[in-house]
Amino acid sequence: MYARWDTVGHVLDALGEHGRTVTFKAGERLLHEGESGDSVALIPEGRVKVTHTGPEGHETLLDFRGAGELVGELSALDQAPRSSSVTAIEPVEALLVPAATFRSLLEQPGFALPLLGMLSKRFRDADRKRIEFGASDSVGRVAARIVELAERYGEATGDGIAIALPISQEELAGWAAVSRAGMASALRTLRELGWIETERRRITVRDLDAVRARSSVQN
Repeated sequence: MYARWDTVGHVLDALGEHGRTVTFKAGERLLHEGESGDSVALIPEGRVKVTHTGPEGHETLLDFRGAGELVGELSALDQAPRSSSVTAIEPVEALLVPAATFRSLLEQPGFALPLLGMLSKRFRDADRKRIEFGASDSVGRVAARIVELAERYGEATGDGIAIALPISQEELAGWAAVSRAGMASALRTLRELGWIETERRRITVRDLDAVRARSSVQN
């Protein structure tokens, strides 16, 4: 069930032994921004989005998490209020582990190092996105997010790689740090090149190599 993270599989197994199973419908929040980090959530099944709400109430998409991934660990570690919310984008099964239990497991041999490796990978990814946002144009940033979705959640079909996530174009625009108009223009450009096809909340990548190459083109 947790094969995706082979290097931290025993960490996830240990957490699973201490969690209680809770199910969430699409649109329900697992974790709420601003609340105390009293638990972490391990996701055996389903996908969620991680978002941040700004001072004016605008919600920005930060990332996705799926089966075999952990959310809520940072606030459990530093005991500060949560800096983001986690919402189910489809039916989700989660194992909620008390933060105190999570911290006590850190004292067990072999637990902390794989967890730090996982967190380091996430921070490196966040740094990569910040550099990318400054160096790429809107088409490049959108292309990069499409590549990421294809690699993480794509399914091979006769027409290419299908990405079916129940999220809006506005959410994707926020994730790529472009306006809604910029997102629409970028998708249109990629469609006209024949590299992707789009339907409602579905993107099919026809030429992943071309989209990946475009994602690395600087402004």
